[in-house]
Amino acid sequence: MEEQTRVKTLDHVVVRFSGDSGDGMQLTGTIFTNLSAVLGNDISTFPDYPAEIRAPQGSLSGISGFQVHLGAKKIFTPGEKTDVLVAMNPAALKVNVNNLKRDSVIIIDTDSFTKKDLEKALFTTDDPLKELGLTTQQLVAAPISTMVRDGLTEFGLDNKSSLRCKNMFTLGLVCWLFDRPLDTAMDTLQKKFAKKPVIAQANIKALSDGYNYGHNIHASVSTYRIESTKQTPGVYMDINGNTATSYGLIAAAEKAGLRLFLGSYPITPASEILHELSKHKNLGVITVQAEDEIAGVCTAVGASFAGCLAATSTSGPGLALKSEAIGLAVIAELPLVVIDVQRGGPSTGLPTKSEQTDLLQALYGRNGESPVVVIAASTPTDCFDSAFWASKIAVEHLTPVILLTDGFIANGSSAWRIPDLTEYPAIEPNYVSKYTGSEPWKPYRRDKDTLARYWAIPGTEGFTHRIGGLEKDYDTSAISTDPVNHQKMVIMRQEKIDKIADNIPLLEVAGDADDAELLIVGWGGIYGHLHEAMELIQAKGHKVALAHFRFISPLPRNTAEVLGRYKKVVVAEQNNGQFANYLRSKIDGFNPFKFNRIKGQPFIVSRIVEEFTQLI
Repeated sequence: MEEQTRVKTLDHVVVRFSGDSGDGMQLTGTIFTNLSAVLGNDISTFPDYPAEIRAPQGSLSGISGFQVHLGAKKIFTPGEKTDVLVAMNPAALKVNVNNLKRDSVIIIDTDSFTKKDLEKALFTTDDPLKELGLTTQQLVAAPISTMVRDGLTEFGLDNKSSLRCKNMFTLGLVCWLFDRPLDTAMDTLQKKFAKKPVIAQANIKALSDGYNYGHNIHASVSTYRIESTKQTPGVYMDINGNTATSYGLIAAAEKAGLRLFLGSYPITPASEILHELSKHKNLGVITVQAEDEIAGVCTAVGASFAGCLAATSTSGPGLALKSEAIGLAVIAELPLVVIDVQRGGPSTGLPTKSEQTDLLQALYGRNGESPVVVIAASTPTDCFDSAFWASKIAVEHLTPVILLTDGFIANGSSAWRIPDLTEYPAIEPNYVSKYTGSEPWKPYRRDKDTLARYWAIPGTEGFTHRIGGLEKDYDTSAISTDPVNHQKMVIMRQEKIDKIADNIPLLEVAGDADDAELLIVGWGGIYGHLHEAMELIQAKGHKVALAHFRFISPLPRNTAEVLGRYKKVVVAEQNNGQFANYLRSKIDGFNPFKFNRIKGQPFIVSRIVEEFTQLI
């Protein structure tokens, strides 16, 4: 609805902050997200980084963006078309022009729209809005740089330091647009710049100036009112996927009574996991920043042998480098959690963009028959549960587990209710103390139900042993080159993974599970887009359902039965059909439709709705 005071009351809204990498758009978006979460809005964010390192200032390739979707109901995606765009320069405006709603508000810094700036962004006229066909949008054009510089003279900052605060001016203006109090933002700035009080006060002054400027132009643009949602009581925080993954590993180590060890090498977009875990030495966490990817995983394999919950984090190129050491953990049957935060490839590819193109590498990317467990997280907050499950399976079944996230959910954030760990299942490592067989213990004696070998921590009296990369005899655990034994061990290692399906949840179906005209199948970080598309298709009067996979290897026991219920099934993924082909290899007669987009950007929900409706 729109009131006479031009206040729009909406149940959800999309805001995008966009500018050069040095304009502070990520910080601005993060603070706005946090204060919206504090006020009870559900949120979903999408930080969009440029793929080039230090692209020329003002160029189209150097634009950094932060999009947040907030509302009074459950928010599944960061949204598509924006209600409010902050464009710090002409390039930011041009890059985002196709994602503007018809009546959206555009905020620009006129000081950054000079003739030279327009030329850098490849405009051919001096009227960028007209050139882009933006005739229905509401424009807030202000000399932001000048106002910030003039407003901060009292702090004695140089010109460059003053202009670094202009992102806070725009944040204050956006807070006014949405009637957001500034207290939370001010507290954040005080903490961030605690060691630089002058910088803190300058940013707070710029924030307040932007808010006050909004009051002075209140008659010229629409403002927004977003209702708050009623949340389940508890303690909430805004969390991104990498942080949630880190917390999930810590929680699992606590449940298992183990020290957590992470051996890793920095790589975009996974580095933040190493950074976060390095902060928690007080919780017994051990982190090693190794000299390369191979060293990182090898330190983790050694820590696993020594009795830690061992993990290593990486992205697609690093997963390739770690493959031999993961194979060592497979044949030695050691617990290991490998987190792969997928990005655009191949090779260096699009290091700041998101894809789902590492699935087959995770399933098969090692020499020999080398089966592992593969799990995929679906949302930023689900990264916590998925990391917990990955750890539980690894130490209870003595196997490597590859946890697939992606750049979209690793950097994106959602409001997260801090869980009660007493509600999570126990984690019981398969220690050698559980061995009750009549035969003398050997390193490869197995639990008869799970087929997992027993974990003998070095130093345990009476259990001195050797394991390694050479094949072992099934009965004696000594090195063996016998061909019959090798086949037996190969089959046994695969059966061990297959039997894990007995200990994971069954596949669930959301939506019209009983009578859907179309079943949507997905996995990983596209969950929100598929769920929102399902709801929009239902609103059109169609019967549609969604089966979203967390467990990929092994598949849930009821996978074939569920997929066989529906006449039409479409598998959606951000690759060329890897999961669809994998399901076809596992389920006789399964021949789904495929929906594939590999653009390094999130799915466009409206496009999904259009194509899936045509399938129906």
